[in-house]
Amino acid sequence: MSSSSPASPARLSAAQVLICGALIVTLSMGVRHGFGLWLQPITQAQGWSREAFSFALAVQNISWGLFGIFAGMAADRFGAFRVLAVCSVLYALGLGGMALTTTPLGFALTTGVLIGAAQAGTTYAVIYGVIGRQIPAEKRSWAMGVAAAAGSFGQFLMVPVEGWLIGHLGWQTALLVLGGAMLMVVPLALGLREPGFAGAGQIKREQTIGQALREAFKYRSFQLLMAGYFVCGFQVVFIGVHMPSYLKDNGLSPQVASYALALIGLFNVIGTYAAGSLGQRMAKRHILAFIYLARSVAITVFLLVPLSPMSVYVFSAVMGVLWLSTVPPTNAAVAQIFGVAHLSMLSGFVFFSHQIGSFMGVWLGGLLYDKTGSYDIVWYIAIALGVFACLVNLPVREAPIVRGPQRVGATA
Repeated sequence: MSSSSPASPARLSAAQVLICGALIVTLSMGVRHGFGLWLQPITQAQGWSREAFSFALAVQNISWGLFGIFAGMAADRFGAFRVLAVCSVLYALGLGGMALTTTPLGFALTTGVLIGAAQAGTTYAVIYGVIGRQIPAEKRSWAMGVAAAAGSFGQFLMVPVEGWLIGHLGWQTALLVLGGAMLMVVPLALGLREPGFAGAGQIKREQTIGQALREAFKYRSFQLLMAGYFVCGFQVVFIGVHMPSYLKDNGLSPQVASYALALIGLFNVIGTYAAGSLGQRMAKRHILAFIYLARSVAITVFLLVPLSPMSVYVFSAVMGVLWLSTVPPTNAAVAQIFGVAHLSMLSGFVFFSHQIGSFMGVWLGGLLYDKTGSYDIVWYIAIALGVFACLVNLPVREAPIVRGPQRVGATA
């Protein structure tokens, strides 16, 4: 199957797509990865439980996943620029609301619903849609790895900055400063104005949205990729949000947590780039199976060895290599199987599964901590889920679907 229509307009340059896309993901994911640093300052200042904070971030992840479907549809139909511009403004407003709200309900609406909707249009699904349409297939997995590595570099860069802002400006002012920074996405998005989206309907597609969805959801490999991505969301969001508090509960300083999250981001630059590059030469299902199994092994060893700053840093480095390295092979597999015409939308659905897992990971972390005084049960769940994700990715079939002239999804 052709990855683009013969009538498709000329592509943007690969350098322009990667530079602008990488900077946008660096900023949007960098801000997002630091939210765990606000758990204790906000709950202590507002007198809330950890579950209240965790619930808002759980809502954020569900909102991100749900709105990501529609953001993907809009980006596929009208181009990424409009979606990125609108959602960057929503991100700024959400961070302002996160700083100024005084009730758990208001916190859930701003930190949860609003920021989640904003993340849907400023992160991977929309950026990967542009990459899929603008980068040739022989370089697509590598390019997705570059974009994912940029998001990881954003974590390495932004988490210490956010910790510094909290320490020097206070948690509220720090959020307002970050809200202003998110508006920088608008000028960066100008570099992703794709030819062919100036007017509606210039991009020709062989499938309607409904046909594309029916085809994908009947296809077993799509279901398996969604199941694996659920586990990814559970693991990384639980660790990203709750590990700073887990470390502090065990007597380690907040600086250790900040450095740990930064190390995850730094080493994930390596992991995501490597996963994207390997995806051009190896079966993506094997890459994904290895990543999920390795995560379970890393968590098990981390829980078994004595906890110290050094053990935290080693664990963070190992988990960093595995952190978002699932993103390039998962999205590249979707593009390889179904083509790129509806890539942002289909990636949005796969990511929605990721965000359901994120909801469960962050919410159960807070809920079970409040009930048991420990994160142990959630760590054990994360280990078991990693083994499950390894097994479900092995049967994925990556070959492109062969569509008949009239019958869509005949091979599904």
